[in-house]
Amino acid sequence: MKIKVISRNPDDYQRETKKDIFKASRSYIVNQDPFRHQVEYTRALNAAKLERVFAKPFLASFDGHNEAVNLLEKHPLRLSTVLSGARDGQVKVWHLVTKKCVQTVQAHNGPVNGISIDGQIGDNFITVGQDSQLKIWALPAESSGVPFSEEPCHSIPLNYVPHSVSHIVNSSNFATCGDGISIWKLFRESPIRHYDLGPNTVNFLRCNPIEDSIIAGCSSDRSIFLLDSRQRTPLTKVVLKLRSNSLAWHPLESFTFTVANEDYNLYTFDMRHLEKARIVHEGHTSAVMDVDYSPSGQEFVSASYDRSIRIFPAEQWRSREVYHTPRMQYVLSVLWSLDNKYVLSGSDDMNIRLWKANAAEKLGPVYLKQKNKLILVGST
Repeated sequence: MKIKVISRNPDDYQRETKKDIFKASRSYIVNQDPFRHQVEYTRALNAAKLERVFAKPFLASFDGHNEAVNLLEKHPLRLSTVLSGARDGQVKVWHLVTKKCVQTVQAHNGPVNGISIDGQIGDNFITVGQDSQLKIWALPAESSGVPFSEEPCHSIPLNYVPHSVSHIVNSSNFATCGDGISIWKLFRESPIRHYDLGPNTVNFLRCNPIEDSIIAGCSSDRSIFLLDSRQRTPLTKVVLKLRSNSLAWHPLESFTFTVANEDYNLYTFDMRHLEKARIVHEGHTSAVMDVDYSPSGQEFVSASYDRSIRIFPAEQWRSREVYHTPRMQYVLSVLWSLDNKYVLSGSDDMNIRLWKANAAEKLGPVYLKQKNKLILVGST
C-alpha cells in the first residue's frame, strides 16, 4: 500500500552543534514558493475532508405505511413515479418531486410479494401477493386527469403462492415465479407457458432489460439459474453456499448481473461463465436483501439486514459509501432513480428514505452570488 505523506529531510534544518545558528531556507526567486507543492497538497486534502464532513446525503423520509416496506419499484417511463409495497398488502404510488403519496390501494390480504410496471406503455402495473392472487391495476398519467381506481382492472386466482413478478422488456407480457416459472399475456386467465423447475420454490426472478428471452432467478435450493423462454429447460444454474434474496441485471451489458446473498456478500456474474463469480463485493455485516443498478451501470446500491445501504462501484469489491441513520431498521428494499441522482430505501420501520447518490453533491438552484464565485474561480 502506498501512503503519500508530507516529509522533509532533517539534515536541511538541524544544527550540527549547539553553537551553530538555525538554518533558514530561502528562495531568491520572487515568483516561486518553496512549499507550493506541500501547500497545494494540504489544501486539496483538507478540501476533500471537509467535503466528506459537510456532506448531507439524507434528503427526506416518506411515511404512511403501516407495516414494513419490503418492495420498491420505479416506473420505467416516468421519472418521478415510484411504487412501494408493504407487508400489510398496501401498495402506494409516490411522486418524488412533491414527496407525497398520490394513491394508496389495499392490493392483497397479506404481504405484497412482487410489483412490476409495464415498460411498453406504462399505464398499468401488476402485483402478486401471499394470498395467491395476481392483480392488474391501472396507472394513469397525472397529466391525463384520469383518477386512480382503488379496484383492480383484472384479478386472477392462482393455485400456488407467487413470490415475484417481472415484465419482459418492450412487451406487455410478464413472468411470475413460485411453483416454477409462468409466462403470461396481459388480461389472459392462464399462462401461455410454464416451466417446472423441480420441487424447489423459485423465490425471485428478473427479466433481462436487453434480451427479451432471458430470465434469471433465485431458488430455495440456494441456486441461481438462467432461463431462455425459447427453450423448455433452464440453460444453466450454479449453487451457492447460502440462499440468494435478490438480483439485478446490468442495464447496459446483457450478460452481467449481480446477486444479493445471505452470506453478507454480493456476487457479480457473467452469464457466459456462470461457474464462477467475476467479482465478490464485501462490506455488509448481515444478510443482503436487495440490489439495484444505476442507469449508467457503473455503480449499484445494496440493502442489508445490518440497517445500512451501501453504494458499490460495479468493478470494485469495496463500497464507496455507507448510508445509515439511528432510527433506520432492517433495510428490505432499495432502488436507484432513473436520473442517476437519488437512491431510495424501504425498511422495517415503515419508512421510505430518499438519499443522494453522491453524498457531497450540490443539489438545487445555484444563486447569483455562488454563480459569480464559480465564474471567478474558473477564470483564475
